[in-house]
Amino acid sequence: MDEAIKCYGSSDKIDNLKCKDSLFLCVIASTETSRIPGITGAGATPELTDYTPAADVELVILGNPICLPEIPKTVVNGGSAPTPAVITKAALDLSEIPFMVADAGAAIKPNVPYININAVPGGNIGTGRAILNSEEIFNKGFILGKTLSKLTDHLIIGESTPAGTTTALGVLTALGYDVDHKISGSTPVNPHDLKHKIVEDGLIASGYKPGELNDEPFKAIDSVGDPMIPAVAGIVMGGDISVTLAGGTQMTAVCAVIKAINPDYDFTDLSIATTIFVAEDESSDLIYLKRQIGDITVFAVDPYFEKSNTEGLINYTKGSVKEGVGAGGAMFAALLKGKSVDEIRARTEQLCREIF
Repeated sequence: MDEAIKCYGSSDKIDNLKCKDSLFLCVIASTETSRIPGITGAGATPELTDYTPAADVELVILGNPICLPEIPKTVVNGGSAPTPAVITKAALDLSEIPFMVADAGAAIKPNVPYININAVPGGNIGTGRAILNSEEIFNKGFILGKTLSKLTDHLIIGESTPAGTTTALGVLTALGYDVDHKISGSTPVNPHDLKHKIVEDGLIASGYKPGELNDEPFKAIDSVGDPMIPAVAGIVMGGDISVTLAGGTQMTAVCAVIKAINPDYDFTDLSIATTIFVAEDESSDLIYLKRQIGDITVFAVDPYFEKSNTEGLINYTKGSVKEGVGAGGAMFAALLKGKSVDEIRARTEQLCREIF
């Protein structure tokens, strides 16, 4: 297991988490930001990104999307890579970890049971009016976190939010963090200039300067964020159990919001688990971001997709997709349960043959 997991922080947490029963929660949300051409690869077209979160969780639970006629994928230069939901499904199926869905504002609702935190999607952050009720979303997430902490002692939280790296960039910028060329993306060429321009436009429209909202996180989210961020922050702060944030640089925005709400927050029981494709992405810097926020351990799982016989999975090693739907955290959880990375990769390949 150790060879497949790279640790940035305290490796002692692994032994502690091995002893716990895990529950996986995927928080889904949409924003009009994802419809900006070139901003994300989380959908075959900008319009189809509205369907991606619902289709992702339908795939994990049902084995196929119901809301779309085809599986979500990233298409770049004529090649494609399957949604990371297939990795999440493979890992959770192998480890028999229960999977739940919470809607923080998905444009298309999934055809599976889900918890309603917030029904309304976010807007385009370039307008400076991303969402209207981030504090209310946080408070509902807080209630959910209290409830879930009575059901498990290790909560893994993933997300599916197209263009979520851009909204994370917005929140981190508003809170005053150094994020220039540090946020990851779902395509091999990260559109940093486009992302920064949209965030800049949003802050100007909202009347704030970068860093001016360092102690007003809800204003930052309302201006240039997305509904997933306050929902997950609330869930984390509402519980009193070990939490693994299953995601990449988007989850640093969640941690930054938590710190802004409570500057003395103790991150001892919180970790981030992602894929090696994010942790070693030369176009971003997850580790630099988390160090600015606090003593947060990051685990990065390498599924060795270069050994795969499936072209779409090999494309992950070339910079496509990288992370999403909690794929890194799901693999991390399966490894904690004693599954091998070879088993996870083989099961993912099998699902690709069956589904695609």
